[in-house]
Amino acid sequence: MRKVYFDHSATTAMDPKVVEAMLPFMSEKFGNPSSIHSFGREVKVALEEARESIAEFLKVRAADIYLTSGGTESDNMAIKGAAYQLKSKGKHIITSKVEHHAVLHTCEALEKEGFEVTYLAPDKYGMVHPETVAEAIRKDTILISIMHANNEVGAINSIDEIGKVARGKGVLFHCDAVQSFGKIPIDLSKLPVDLMSMSGHKIYGPKGVGILYIKKGVRLEKIIFGGEHERGRRPGTENIPGIIGLAKAVELRQSGMKKITKNVKKLRDMFYDKVMEKIPRVFLNGHPEQRLSGHLNLSFQGIEGEALLLSLDLKGVAASSGSACTSGSIDPSHVLSAMGVKPDLAQSSIRFTLGKDNTKEDVEYTLEILPEIVQRLRSMSAIE
Repeated sequence: MRKVYFDHSATTAMDPKVVEAMLPFMSEKFGNPSSIHSFGREVKVALEEARESIAEFLKVRAADIYLTSGGTESDNMAIKGAAYQLKSKGKHIITSKVEHHAVLHTCEALEKEGFEVTYLAPDKYGMVHPETVAEAIRKDTILISIMHANNEVGAINSIDEIGKVARGKGVLFHCDAVQSFGKIPIDLSKLPVDLMSMSGHKIYGPKGVGILYIKKGVRLEKIIFGGEHERGRRPGTENIPGIIGLAKAVELRQSGMKKITKNVKKLRDMFYDKVMEKIPRVFLNGHPEQRLSGHLNLSFQGIEGEALLLSLDLKGVAASSGSACTSGSIDPSHVLSAMGVKPDLAQSSIRFTLGKDNTKEDVEYTLEILPEIVQRLRSMSAIE
């Protein structure tokens, strides 16, 4: 049976070159970078070279890059750290209803501590508009957190314009860029962003490593306590193999992003066109153009998305019903609900996310089995 992986927004396989770069730091180069002996110094040099490589990719100073355990920790550090630091100036935070749960649940936790959060509704494509952000700003607003690209439908927000709104009002702006990092250009020397969260495992790097960009001059209160690692911002011995792997993944992305984007988009569009041709009552969720190249979120009217997922899996095709972090939930996607998608269509949605190693044969195989599966499930379903 053919195996097809269409869930690259959940995670990606590590590139062999990434694994190769990491291996020495799992064996002979094992020193603690905080140690002053030669074993530690050797690793410290590698750590700072990795930081510089990542900073170069984002076009910022190496001193602005902090290494974390992933996007979730970076989101928490940014949002909680900013909220606690600025609470004397106000306790109002602005975010959107379509953020990743790493942002939403952090904001909900802050609400329990007396902060007030405005959750902005997106448009029908899942996009948050600068005008909507501007209207929500108050005198006591201290932080805006809006994602760069949505993890479920791939919609790309106008971060530049939202950042200008925030800067014009003197409000700190955090952006969750976990899904967009390495997939579309990010130039932090030009973008009006104060804080940005990123992760390694979406771009063929290792799991368990991420980035928090903190613009020079921005102060955050600590939320984790321990040693003086990461210049006192994030204590804990650094995940050196992960950081080395992340830097290598960034290096590979720097040279191959345009080609990968073009190839993935071509396959995605081929897949979409054929699905629409072969299967009736299928609806696209998200913007038809302004979305990440690999994203294809479809609602198959008349069937349960989970049943379709399981049927595809039995045939060797991996996809998802939304964010991997909400796996097991029987509720409709919070993203699709916020976009105004009807509950029955939201429940019938599937997220296919293509990656750099997918082929035309993967798409053709999926197109062979998908129509029959949909027809069979519709014949068994009580959903109209």
